[in-house]
Amino acid sequence: MINVLADENMVGLERLPRDRMHIQTIPGRRIATADLEGIDVLWVRSVTQVSKALVQDSQLSFVGTATAGFEHIDQEALKARGISFSAAPGANANSVVEYVLAALAELREPWECLERGEPLGVVGCGAVGSLLVTVAKSLGWVVKVYDPWRESREGAVEGENGQNGENVESWASLDDVLACRVITLHCSLHKEEPWPSHHLIGKAALACLNSSQWLINAARGPAIDNQALLEHLRGPDPVNCVLDVWEGEPDSDWTLLDSPTLKIATAHIAGYSWDAKWQATKMLYEQILARGLVDTPLGSTGGGAGELLPVQGRGCDFALALLQQRYTIRTDDELFRDLVRLPLPERAAGFDALRRGYRKRAELRGSQLPMSGGEIASENRRIAQAFGVSLV
Repeated sequence: MINVLADENMVGLERLPRDRMHIQTIPGRRIATADLEGIDVLWVRSVTQVSKALVQDSQLSFVGTATAGFEHIDQEALKARGISFSAAPGANANSVVEYVLAALAELREPWECLERGEPLGVVGCGAVGSLLVTVAKSLGWVVKVYDPWRESREGAVEGENGQNGENVESWASLDDVLACRVITLHCSLHKEEPWPSHHLIGKAALACLNSSQWLINAARGPAIDNQALLEHLRGPDPVNCVLDVWEGEPDSDWTLLDSPTLKIATAHIAGYSWDAKWQATKMLYEQILARGLVDTPLGSTGGGAGELLPVQGRGCDFALALLQQRYTIRTDDELFRDLVRLPLPERAAGFDALRRGYRKRAELRGSQLPMSGGEIASENRRIAQAFGVSLV
């Protein structure tokens, strides 16, 4: 029997086999050294800093994070103590992509810019960025991708579909991406030279942007220098923004919400679909299964996104109506903005409460759309196929 301590925000723990595993849960921000007494496996999310001090007196044999990013994990400290580690890369990729698509369709203007052939700039081409590139190209959009780390490893893109199957026809410079009408960040967070992502979008980069452009951050808060952003948004020609992540979470610079060009603001929930969180839980269970810590395969756990209601409209209207059957982004924007009604000392707790009590949000991909009358406009067919929706 192994003892597992897990962040209470992980989903589907009750679905896991318990014949050789006992699971207890606590809030991720509260996990401390004393909580690890007698614990063999630690499962966290991004709010838990797994440091040398946390693990040095533990009996842990495995640490897993139910997130794609792992900047909150001191991997050297784990390695020094012989503790295995795994993240959950790609588990939330589709959830984040659907968040970005929902923002674009909700705001309409950026969607229509992309439909007219204006370029989409993508910063970071990991699991999320590469999926977004694939979906965007399926929609017929022009895409420019900046990822100097991948470019340095892989060199020039070869062939129509790129090195790893994405439709990346060539790597772009940061200046190229900053010139795009819509820019979306999906880079990991680090300070490693020569291309650190921490404050990648700082004063100099923001000076390149204007009110005809759209900047989306669904990666990590410090990818944008929030103080520089605040100064920019108070300037004469500020960029339009969608922010899901913030420097200093769960505290944020709440004065950013005063800007009329901050169009959508949410509480770090882009990757918080139920499907994404359950996929991450499954990935971590498979890791301890592979290491022999448990011996019961997970087996079938059901699934299937289900059937949608018939949808009217074309183009952006059709896309928004599809997405809103699974996710209404404006709800999360309103809930986040409501936090400013709380006294300032209570807002951080409110931020965490939004995430802890997040509603069960299903993903659109894998759903089925009935075709009323048997016909569908070609642009709507293209959108449905790009979203991973089957026509029945």
